[in-house]
Order: sequence, then C-alpha cells, then structure tokens
Amino acid sequence: MTSGMGGLRGDTRFLHIGPYKTGTTAIQGAFHQARARLREQGLVYIGKNRQPAGAAQQAAGIPPMFGSAHKRDTYWQELLEEVEAEGALRPIISSEFFCEADDDAARRIVEDLGGPRVHLVVTLRPLAKILPAQWQQYVQAGLLHSYEEWLEAVFNGPPAEIPTPTFWRRHDHGTLISRWAEIVGPENLTVIAVDDSDPGMLLRSFEDILDLPDGFLAPDETQANRSLSYPEAEFFRRFNREFLAGDLDRLMYGRYLRQGLAPHLKYHHRPSREDSVIRTPAWAMERAAKLGVESAATVSALGVRIMGDLAKLSEIPENRVGTPSGGEAIPVEAAAHAVLGTLVAVENREKSQQKAAERAARKAAKEAAAAAAKKAAEAERKKAAKAAERARLRDPDRLPNVTARRLARELINRGIRKLARTRRRILRRVRSSS
Repeated sequence: MTSGMGGLRGDTRFLHIGPYKTGTTAIQGAFHQARARLREQGLVYIGKNRQPAGAAQQAAGIPPMFGSAHKRDTYWQELLEEVEAEGALRPIISSEFFCEADDDAARRIVEDLGGPRVHLVVTLRPLAKILPAQWQQYVQAGLLHSYEEWLEAVFNGPPAEIPTPTFWRRHDHGTLISRWAEIVGPENLTVIAVDDSDPGMLLRSFEDILDLPDGFLAPDETQANRSLSYPEAEFFRRFNREFLAGDLDRLMYGRYLRQGLAPHLKYHHRPSREDSVIRTPAWAMERAAKLGVESAATVSALGVRIMGDLAKLSEIPENRVGTPSGGEAIPVEAAAHAVLGTLVAVENREKSQQKAAERAARKAAKEAAAAAAKKAAEAERKKAAKAAERARLRDPDRLPNVTARRLARELINRGIRKLARTRRRILRRVRSSS
C-alpha cells in the first residue's frame, strides 16, 4: 500500500465520486471554504456550491432527489465549460452522485472530462457503518420502510423488490471500483480507506493527492454533518407516510423538509453520543463484514493506488450492534427545532421570491426606460429629418440642403473645368516657348 502520490500529469483533472456516507460532506465543505486559497496552489474547486449535484445527476443519468427538480437540463454542459474556462488550473470535482453512473454513463463522464487526464478518487468506509447512515438518508428522501424492514429487503429480498435500488450500485464497493478502474486505468484511480479513529486522515489524504501543504484543508464547522438519530429518522419516516398520503406538491418536501427542517435540526439539536447511535442487528453486521472482506480482496487485486488500510472495510463497531430502539418519540427540544427549521425555510423562500420579484421589476423598469428613450430618440430623428426637408425646399441651393447626387455632379463638373483651364495654360506656355 502507498501513502503518497507522484507521477501524475501536470494537467490532471481530479474527480471524486464518493460513494455516499464516506466523508463526502466533510471533504466538499473543506474544498468549498478553501476556494480562493486553492487557486493560489494551481487548483480550482468546480461549481459554486459545496458540490455540483445537478451536474453530477445529469451526467450519471439519474433523476433529482425526491422533492427536487432541475431548473434546466444543461448543468453538466455548464460544468464542462467551467472546467475548460479555468485554463491551466487543475480542476477538482466532487459529488457522490457520480457513483450511481452505469458503465456507459461512467465512460461518458470520463471522456467528457478529458479521458487520460482524469484521476479518480474513491473514499470507502466499512459497510457496517454505512448501513444505518444510508437508511436515514433514504428516509430523508421519502423512504417508508423501517430500518429492520429495509435491512431485510437489502440483504435478503429479490433485487427487483429492493425499495432503494440504488444501494448496491453505490455500495458494492468491489464492483464500483472495478467499473471505474476499467475506464480510467488502475494507475489513475486512488482509493482512500477512511479511518474513523483518525479524524484528520481524510483531509490529509486529499492534501497528499493534490500536493497541498500539511494542514491546508480544514473542516467546515458551519456544516451540520451528522446523521439523524433513530427517533429523528422515525419521525421523518412517519411524516413521509402522511405526506405521501396527502395530495401535496412534492417539491414542498425538498424545499421545507430536506432543505429546511433537516439541516436546522441537525445543526441546532445535538443528541448524546448514546442516543445518536442507530443500532444494527448482528446478522446484518456479519453480512456487511463478509462483504467488506470480499470488497477489500477485489480492490487489492486491481492494482489501484490505496491509501489507508482496506482491512477497515470489514470492521464491525461493537457499540452499534443491537436492535434499533427509542423511536417512539423525539425530545421536545428536537421537535421545537424541527418546527422552527420548517418556518425558517418558508421565510427564506418568501424572501427569495421577493428578491426575485424585485429583480424582475427592476429589469422591467430598465427595459421600459430603454424602450422609451429609444422611442424618444426616434421621434427626435424624424422631427429633425422633417425640419431639414422643409429647409431644403425653402433654399435648395444652400449647401446643407443640396442632395448628395447633385453635390457629386457639381464637384465633377468643377473638376472637369479646372482640368480644362490647366490644359489651356500648358498649351499657351508651349506655344510661347517655341
């Protein structure tokens, strides 16, 4: 295993594809807040937000999240144009949505980004830790299944009946890395086996990959980077049931729940370490560990660059084994923050709509003023033309009133007369000299 890089092209384009729940929010937040300083290092973090989710979804050929919609279908093309516009700066692109691309979509993504110039980065964590984190994230996207129902379907149900069919495309880690390694080549793919016992390991690994100074990347403390607790996830799940049963606009879910209630609750309410753990039945943990061993063996045989210890992928966190419980009610404080977060999202949307209306009004006023000015200028031009025509008719021989054709004819005649006079003078001189 290697802990350093080296041998990368000077025009490398870095693509981080996740997958989900492997520290993606942490690294994206660190890149986002270091944008200006990254440019000083010859790098640029592509996109205007923490991650270019819409562009990645369109590139991977997947729909927007439940409760969301794309305003246009050109996000991916716009991202590619941004990459090209940055010239010599080496671009960094990070989104976990890329990991859902199938073979054809993954190949197109790499080709669009420059083929051999692409260096792919994949971050991995133990599947045993990913399971509860991924379930609660699916719940925030409308899932109705309880944790135990979901685990049973994921591990034991027919593939066609899995309520979250994207799970194994994301988290069959051996297959995921094999797919992308075949496209970019093993020499252009780095796997980071994240070590949760070392909080700084993930950022240091990216510093190594990007040849950044030690300590360059720092955590974004403004992000609510925690999963929902089991009671909170159950609150969401039961809300989903009522929401989907009602005749409501699904875009409201994204606007007010996922972008309002959830982040506000996560940031302002911090359950205890014990209460925040979602326990997973032992049988599911054992299956996850077995798959972790298989994934580690597959990845090791590919010849890709590996940072960290792949043995971590089969770890079972003993304090997380058990039956999920405590989902009957959420604390009063959490409920208060949930309601407040929704209201804040409503207020923010109203303010955004008001600002958009004000911008539209200013634009309309500016366009109306420009049109009025143009109309006035045209009226003045016509008025001046009529006045000039009247003056010409009153005194046709006055120079400003003479037409261009008449003026040209007069100049030509004058030129001819002048040539004739000059010819006569020359002839007289010739005769007198002889």
